[in-house]
Amino acid sequence: MPALGVGIVGARFAADLHAVNYRPLVPARVRLAAVCSRTRADVEKFARHHEIPRAFTDVRQLVECPDVDVVDVCSTTDSHHEVAIAAARAGKHVIVEKPLTGFFGPADVDRQRMLDTALRNADAVLDAVAKAGVVLCYAEDFVYAPPVAKLRRLLDASGGAIMELRAEESHSGSHSAYARRWQTAGGGALLRMGSHPVGVVLHLKHHEGLRRSGKPIRARSVLADVAQLTKLPGIAGKTPHHRTAVEDVEDWSVALITFEDGTKATVHSNDVTLGGVRNTVTAYLTNAVINANITPNTTLTAYAPDAAVWGDEYISEKVETKSGWQFPSPEEDWIRGYPQELEDFVAAITERREPLSGGALARETVEVIYAGYLSAATGRRVDLART
Repeated sequence: MPALGVGIVGARFAADLHAVNYRPLVPARVRLAAVCSRTRADVEKFARHHEIPRAFTDVRQLVECPDVDVVDVCSTTDSHHEVAIAAARAGKHVIVEKPLTGFFGPADVDRQRMLDTALRNADAVLDAVAKAGVVLCYAEDFVYAPPVAKLRRLLDASGGAIMELRAEESHSGSHSAYARRWQTAGGGALLRMGSHPVGVVLHLKHHEGLRRSGKPIRARSVLADVAQLTKLPGIAGKTPHHRTAVEDVEDWSVALITFEDGTKATVHSNDVTLGGVRNTVTAYLTNAVINANITPNTTLTAYAPDAAVWGDEYISEKVETKSGWQFPSPEEDWIRGYPQELEDFVAAITERREPLSGGALARETVEVIYAGYLSAATGRRVDLART
């Protein structure tokens, strides 16, 4: 079968991450056929760096390009659903970075309206994909991370049942200006980072339900809280090592999810954690405990009294200093699941099957997060609509 022509929308961090991790699939299974970004200089630089033959500044040109079979949406979150719908309507398969979509407008809007709008956006993507008969792949790398893959196998082998899941993504703040405001980001830490731990706990309960009864176990309710900790009177101006500069979004969040079977998951996500990115998942079973440290992990540890010791050598994402004890990942993309994710997506598109991380997980992640925003605003548990 001919290699799939991939068109990447976006030319910054996420787009570069995807382009790099397609390389093991090139040229036998994938061709990087085109890239699109609003800024001509950015897109041309990206195209040269990754040897991509076509560079566009209009997304319509990319989705209509005959060399493109798959549109990989790595643009800012506020454009995800619109690009995905345009791609599906053009008959192209869709890969979309997390989160699938959200509400993008003033932060003072009623949270129920936000939830309803986010779900309409998500449903519009799923409807467009279904009508076009194309494959939707949801780029939730936690699902593919080797520690989580091993967690699934241990869960299956144990024969035990999940009683509680605890998951987290936290670090010291986003470098991106778009992440500071609701209009462009759709929310703060709970959406931007929380989509990873929310997505993985939902996935694990889906997996457990499918294994036991052939039906995924879904979230039933959400109780959450959010805050702007770096803006508190006693803290503001005292966080020199944090990159966060939030305007109207939260920099701290916690969500308690109750599933249909009564079991629980707790998700933490914030921009106030120093020491690099923290990506963890712990499963408390009826007969075991499984702790998956995606990052940091102790595969490799290193110490230096002075940051200059390591020179220009990369240590890990978002670490504030290279001095002291560090946890350098020998292959950071691999441990986080990016090449495994893209390999599954290419196989799913080629075989016309559902990927391990697909539309159902993407939609439920949006639902849980925006129900969390509603819960935080009202101070009550929010029940999710289930049929």
